[in-house]
Amino acid sequence: MPSHKDAFSSPKSLLILGGTSGIALATARRLIARRARTVWLAGRPSPELDRAAEHLRELGADTRTVAFDALDPEGHEAALGKVFTEDHVDMVLLAFGVLGDQATDERDPVAAARVAQTNYTGAVSAGLVCARALQDQGRGSLVVLSSVAAEHARRTDFIYGSSKAGLDTFTQGLGDALYGTGVHAMVVRPGSVHRRGTRARDAGPLATTPEEVAAAIELGLRRRSEVVWVPGTLRLVMSALRLVPRTLFRRLPIQ
Repeated sequence: MPSHKDAFSSPKSLLILGGTSGIALATARRLIARRARTVWLAGRPSPELDRAAEHLRELGADTRTVAFDALDPEGHEAALGKVFTEDHVDMVLLAFGVLGDQATDERDPVAAARVAQTNYTGAVSAGLVCARALQDQGRGSLVVLSSVAAEHARRTDFIYGSSKAGLDTFTQGLGDALYGTGVHAMVVRPGSVHRRGTRARDAGPLATTPEEVAAAIELGLRRRSEVVWVPGTLRLVMSALRLVPRTLFRRLPIQ
């Protein structure tokens, strides 16, 4: 049997909410290469979800899919509770979310609300369901993908950023609530995520990749970190930006 510490640092069973997420799949691949043997991919039923599951099966993991819709909080208990009933889960990775389109969403309040409902309301519901299930087990990790956009409102993505800010604060508070229960909560704040093949000058110096985020998640689990920045230099950059007056921040090219 794995030790209590091993359950955090090298999980054997994963539940991924947002089963087609590039970061989530990169994390699953990395953990399967270590010791993970069971992966649940939760998401809306689709050929893409099925392909993701088949890909992980080819890597040697017992991979199953579960129908999950972030916009249906009334169904979260039944959908996710089924996983915990059938299997012990060492790590839950909450990786779903939508970027939206800032220009369009500003003109369409319903579309803007959908971004907030997906990224925040749906995540609150799913996060609480999984946190309680992990508590019932007595151990496990809840890893939540936030974003550097949660740290400072920008003109170009404040709808998305505000939803991630809410999720970020929620996860930190949930981590406090879980302290001492045997369950570990970790917030992950990636910078702009680009795919392989993107030219470095186009990606930007503070950009990252799904594989780099996956490596940071694994390291964070081993260290039992509460907050992980990817790349790590973002922590210093954002600390400096917090000191910049709003009137000056508006003029910076990062808007």
